[in-house]
Amino acid sequence: MSTVIQHIETLLVDLPTIRPHKLSMTTMACQTMVIVRMRHSDGIEGLGEGTTIGGLAYGPESPESIKRNIDTYLAPLLIGQPSSNIHALRARLNRYTRGNMIAKSALETALLDAQGKRLDLSVAELLGGARQEHLSVLWTLASGDTAKDIDEALLRLEQRRHGDFKLKIGANPVDQDVRHVAAIKEALGERASVRVDVNQAWDESSAVRGIQALQDAGIELVEQPIPAREHAGLIRLANRFNVPMLADEAVQNARDGLDLVCGGFSGAFALKIAKSGGISGVLELAHVAQAAGVGLYGGTLLEGSIGTAASLHAWATLPEMAWGTEMFGPLLLKDDIVVKPLNYTEFGVALPQGPGLGLTLDEDKLAHYLRQ
Repeated sequence: MSTVIQHIETLLVDLPTIRPHKLSMTTMACQTMVIVRMRHSDGIEGLGEGTTIGGLAYGPESPESIKRNIDTYLAPLLIGQPSSNIHALRARLNRYTRGNMIAKSALETALLDAQGKRLDLSVAELLGGARQEHLSVLWTLASGDTAKDIDEALLRLEQRRHGDFKLKIGANPVDQDVRHVAAIKEALGERASVRVDVNQAWDESSAVRGIQALQDAGIELVEQPIPAREHAGLIRLANRFNVPMLADEAVQNARDGLDLVCGGFSGAFALKIAKSGGISGVLELAHVAQAAGVGLYGGTLLEGSIGTAASLHAWATLPEMAWGTEMFGPLLLKDDIVVKPLNYTEFGVALPQGPGLGLTLDEDKLAHYLRQ
């Protein structure tokens, strides 16, 4: 008799951040994660995480909608189904429900975690094996204060925690943001690379002016300067400047990647399991990029340890990423809900070892931060 999915529980967990995290569309002082606990008839529990940024400020899914839609629509499609055929379960979810990519990613992560525990294999091994055991991780400077950001970057360099830095801009006038970024780059010099994420805040004419100034200041990468749907504009910007454009919100899945490549885009793609509906979808996008010679970047929606570990298992199966990763989500949080936190060392993070994701919930911490 085959093992089936018996029960799916979703929990809202609120964890405070170490400092306010300022983006173009919101400022975060707390991160809310949706933790999925998926129990199977053989007694195995799989863990998953669905996390977004700033409630509904970033995208169409909020923590509350992720939980409600899993409980009401997605979980009933999985309960009673065979546990091990993850491709069939993913197809079943996509056949009967639209969108909800973060929720679907959380469920796929829980399925993979359980299957790994069942077979005594890591998620990376389930995917064919890890090509990397240590992945580089940049740090995002997002206090909004130039002096604080410089001090923070210098400390991370001294600690050998991070060697590359990203700045969140777009909330202020273009010239003000450029002065902020240029001052930080000048302070760091050749000791570290500096990139920016505009989070879709500029129109194309503002982007032309801002990107020219950023390029002159020595910035190495410009992430999503204009709105996601403006593919033609992003392609024009990529072809106009020497500094590469990083497509993030503009490239959700393999089809988006193909459209950009066919249109002449020559920059890089930010991979995120959350926006691609899980590990399977994000690897499909990665393979399109690889075939087209487009550089890769391992992105985050500031997930905690569970969502971050899922991403790391996916990234580890790929060749070394041209632009590294930003899997620092757990470091932005004041506490953790797993027994053994991820090991950040030597400008990166170690791939978790052990069956499944390689993580165990700390039940006391989970109970403490659980939203009542």
